[in-house]
Amino acid sequence: MTDASAQREKIILASVMAANANPGWLTSDRVEALTGGHGMLNIPVVAACNVIAAELRRGVSPEVKFADAVRQPIDDLLAKSIAVAKAAGADGANAALIAATLLYLCGANAQVGIPAGNRKLGSSARMIAGVSRSGLAAVPTAKMNNKISGFAAVAAVYDAMMKGELSPIQGRDIPEGVGGGVMVGHGALGEDFIFPGMAEKGAAIGTKAMMDAMSGAGMPSQKFLSALFGAAAILEIIHPDADVAEEYGPYGKVTSAFVAGRSAARTAGLPEKVHVRITGREVETARLIGDLGLILKDIGGPTVIGIMALDEIISVFEEGICGAGAGPVNPPLGHVCGDAVIALMCLLQDGSTEQSVARALRDRRLGFSFDPETAMMAMNIVARKATQICNGPVTEALIMSSTPMVTKALHARAARSYDDLMAGRSVGEIVRAMDEERQLLVEARGSEFLSKAKGTNIKVHFTKIGKGARRSSKMAARWLAFDPALDAEVTVGDETIHMEGIINAVIPEVAQGIGKERAPFLTALAPIASELLLAGNVIMNVTIPAVVAAAMGKLSASDAANEAQSAGLISAGIPGTKAKAEAAALVAVESMRL
Repeated sequence: MTDASAQREKIILASVMAANANPGWLTSDRVEALTGGHGMLNIPVVAACNVIAAELRRGVSPEVKFADAVRQPIDDLLAKSIAVAKAAGADGANAALIAATLLYLCGANAQVGIPAGNRKLGSSARMIAGVSRSGLAAVPTAKMNNKISGFAAVAAVYDAMMKGELSPIQGRDIPEGVGGGVMVGHGALGEDFIFPGMAEKGAAIGTKAMMDAMSGAGMPSQKFLSALFGAAAILEIIHPDADVAEEYGPYGKVTSAFVAGRSAARTAGLPEKVHVRITGREVETARLIGDLGLILKDIGGPTVIGIMALDEIISVFEEGICGAGAGPVNPPLGHVCGDAVIALMCLLQDGSTEQSVARALRDRRLGFSFDPETAMMAMNIVARKATQICNGPVTEALIMSSTPMVTKALHARAARSYDDLMAGRSVGEIVRAMDEERQLLVEARGSEFLSKAKGTNIKVHFTKIGKGARRSSKMAARWLAFDPALDAEVTVGDETIHMEGIINAVIPEVAQGIGKERAPFLTALAPIASELLLAGNVIMNVTIPAVVAAAMGKLSASDAANEAQSAGLISAGIPGTKAKAEAAALVAVESMRL
């Protein structure tokens, strides 16, 4: 090896090691804040997954038993999961919701027993977390720009109830002394008429009310949350453990919660069955919605970010009924926890190892993501931050899965940056070229994915990506994410149109009924636009060229970081880029001095 080639390898190695020394230096997201639960609860979710995987793999049972005992193994599982979620910043109710939902997905039953010894997973989690009961009316949905509360479902159900339109039987018509006890509760009137009738009608009313309220708040009518809140609203009222008529299923196997879940899921238009990603495990949607509705109505008062975490946990299902973190589009890092839940489900399969799960996760991302490198970088950053709270088999699998791709991606960019700088190109030119190539990659993979999913030819190319579309502030002029100016050429089927001012003009017009024929084209480009606009959260295209330039002595660490950040239109989409690139560059410079 010549002195020149040895020096090249030393600079590349120093640059890669420096950039990756702190996972926060490769993202403009505030991932340190996430470890305290500020902004999102994905770190508590990953930490809880670690605890649950470790405990279940050593043989602890997640079963909620109908036992004459004060404490059973599920209580210890809940206590440990809730404790680690709290340590990562989740408050009591959010920690209880995370723990109960994850354990439910791992096989814990949502309810068992009537009456003494009766246990509900949600109630147990709430009591162990030490939080008070809260009505569903006070529980918010996840934020979809705006958010609403379960009040919409509760109000609609109570309105129908007071009008005498909810129950098929009016209480005033029941003979005195008969109602309220075993003759109704375990008899034909309750089990065959009142409970299933109210469950079916109430869940439909509540679900529709949630969808209508979301629409009225300028939000998309999110099907999963609408069904979940709709089911929970009626389960607050009816006997939630009651067996029902055998037309709904085998006696002793189907309760009013299932009936509510089925009605809510059908009203929302959810698929009848959903499947866990990678494992393919099939889950009946009616049971999922009914059981989660039962958990939600008992869990206490989770906050917006608690429901957002729930939303991301349920992204474990390949039908994509909610959440974004496990899908093909890379969301901000605060939403990334879907892969951890998938890893948890995979690790519980017989014969699984961290290595086999790591390979399965990587293969899925390589074949599924619009931008696999960014997806694996995001996975790696979140997993490494989560180990600060709790290490375990889930983070082990995530890190083993993502590190090879992270190493490859960083090395390739460092080698390219070195060679381009030696050839006389500037840091800004290198960053812009990397961003332009990423744009073309996302457009090509995204168009291919959407074409297969929609069964028609879809092609998207952005002819303009710029800043400050409608505002003149310094923030809008500097950062892409705050006021993006997008123009695009979009093909759907055999028709191609060109749209200018997509975010600042076209979307507001179409939403107000002007030129609605453009709606399918906006729908086609939206996922690809989201991928590009959210790419500012992973900044390797900015950090690596800046670090290499500083390590080579071409620019000071500060000047290299400033030039890279200024040139990184896509990869520096939100604030926080320059300081992190500079910190990594300073480490590389020090490495070269030793």
